[in-house]
Amino acid sequence: MKFDLHTHHFRCGHADGNIRDYIEAGIEAGLQAIGISDHTPYFGSELEQAHPRIAMGKSELQHYVAEVLALKEEYAGKIDVLLGIESDYFPTHAELYRTTLGQYPFDYIIGSVHHTEDISIFNKTRWNGLSNARKIEVKEGYYALIAESARSGMFQILGHIDAMKGNYPPFSEIIADHAIDEALQVIAGANVAIEINTSGKTKLSGGWYPSDAILERANHYGVKVTFGSDAHIPGRVADELDLVRTRLREIGFTDWVYFKQKQMQVVPL
Repeated sequence: MKFDLHTHHFRCGHADGNIRDYIEAGIEAGLQAIGISDHTPYFGSELEQAHPRIAMGKSELQHYVAEVLALKEEYAGKIDVLLGIESDYFPTHAELYRTTLGQYPFDYIIGSVHHTEDISIFNKTRWNGLSNARKIEVKEGYYALIAESARSGMFQILGHIDAMKGNYPPFSEIIADHAIDEALQVIAGANVAIEINTSGKTKLSGGWYPSDAILERANHYGVKVTFGSDAHIPGRVADELDLVRTRLREIGFTDWVYFKQKQMQVVPL
């Protein structure tokens, strides 16, 4: 089975195309299921749309859900359209996010850590002048947040779990193996999947999230995996899906998963 669970569209302010464009791209790519998973609003902000070029406004969420559900019905029998969303994980606002998102019939929620210490993980200047010890501390803090997001029970999928390397490739060379292993064990115990996300190629790091080394350890700990292109243009839907499937088999995975009504569906690779 071929699927892509991570796609965006114009509402987030930094993607092109509407939802129908991504569904049509999924059909053209031969997918049986496509998940629409745009960014959550910043619920913790007092503003209607705190960051217009990052996430939709609060009032748009209901329209987003309604549009996906209408398209799910329209495309039934052609492709399974899944209602997803990519949620930030902010510990101080976790319950607000849980309560707000719980009002809608999501098939799955992707939990992504995009900020640590109130700084974007993609802000490459955050590393300027840091000692090696401080870099290790930052990386360990990142994985501690990822583990905490898995424990929260809010998410079915964790997004791009080494994306901090995106605009700072040396991130991968910072030694924090214990923190990574601990996070992977927590993820496995929580029965949460991680995505293989092919959007790393659009950043300075290139490649996929996470690295093969992390995927090998994820397989060792019994972590479930899924696929997401993280497409911000329709042309990237299902990008490198077949290559990912081949690599997962080489690493030792035998299946991957997707979600309907928050229930894990396990299918052979």
